[in-house]
Amino acid sequence: MACTTKQPLKVVYGDFTLGVHGKGFDYIFSYAQGGLESLVKDGFEWLYRCPKPVFWRALTDNDRGSGFHVKSGSWLAADMFILCKDIEVITDGVSQGKPCAPQNNQYGSEVCAEEVKVIFTYETVTNPAALVDVVYMVGASGSISVRVRYHGVKGLPELPVFGMRFIMPTPAEKYVYEGLSGETYPDRKAGAEKGVFEITDLSLTPYLVPQDCGMRMDTEWVEVVRHKGLDRSRKDVSAHKLRFEKEDTGFAFSCLPYTASEIENATHQEELPPVRRTVLCVYGAVRGVGGIDSWGSDVEASYHVSAEKDISFGFKICP
Repeated sequence: MACTTKQPLKVVYGDFTLGVHGKGFDYIFSYAQGGLESLVKDGFEWLYRCPKPVFWRALTDNDRGSGFHVKSGSWLAADMFILCKDIEVITDGVSQGKPCAPQNNQYGSEVCAEEVKVIFTYETVTNPAALVDVVYMVGASGSISVRVRYHGVKGLPELPVFGMRFIMPTPAEKYVYEGLSGETYPDRKAGAEKGVFEITDLSLTPYLVPQDCGMRMDTEWVEVVRHKGLDRSRKDVSAHKLRFEKEDTGFAFSCLPYTASEIENATHQEELPPVRRTVLCVYGAVRGVGGIDSWGSDVEASYHVSAEKDISFGFKICP
């Protein structure tokens, strides 16, 4: 039967994907890739790769000076490689398990729902391994509530960051956000002012050695603006926007043209690759930047991020 007003979401059970469709939005969750594979809003694609948990930010001078990379370098590997151990689909409160082929053949062509939840469970490559749950809940309006939970494990070194990384297919023209002014970190935000700010220069801070930059703390919302779609030779007339909003508490984020590993691999600015993508990272935990005595002492204890404790946070992707 056709979807009713009370069941506005059309659910498509593919062999290796789950499609969730509504007015003005189309989402595809991949069992093979282990994540949200496609996020289309008004016909415009916002994802280049499946969003995955992020554990690493590029090193700073102080990280190198204090030897943090030696103590916590295993999180760089965890940031690059992660195993999706389990997937569960829940529609209107009823678990469908992992309905890939051939189980998906039991569903008809017109399946509707009021709410769709997809749960991905990941395992890190650290020793010992840790688990991360990422829960996507799609509502009738097309908004996606994202809940992320890291399960702490005794014996793991301190984390640089914990969050989710969204890689977009083309460079963004700008982003607008409500939060603290300028670049801020947990131990570097006392002088910032609250407000709404527009950033049109997404390039890295021109340090001699490329390093982490562009962090924004205590954010209420951020809106990324792009014109170019998957066909990079064409520039659309109208701007396309994707908005991320806080749910419980403000989040931190960075919006850069490179991943942390790409920044890490460059020893000078000219070694950075050409700008092709937009990398938006939404963080639930961020380590302080330090800088107490000419970039060498460890960050103060209150600004460390323990990997032995649970970390959870949430945010919403708005259509």
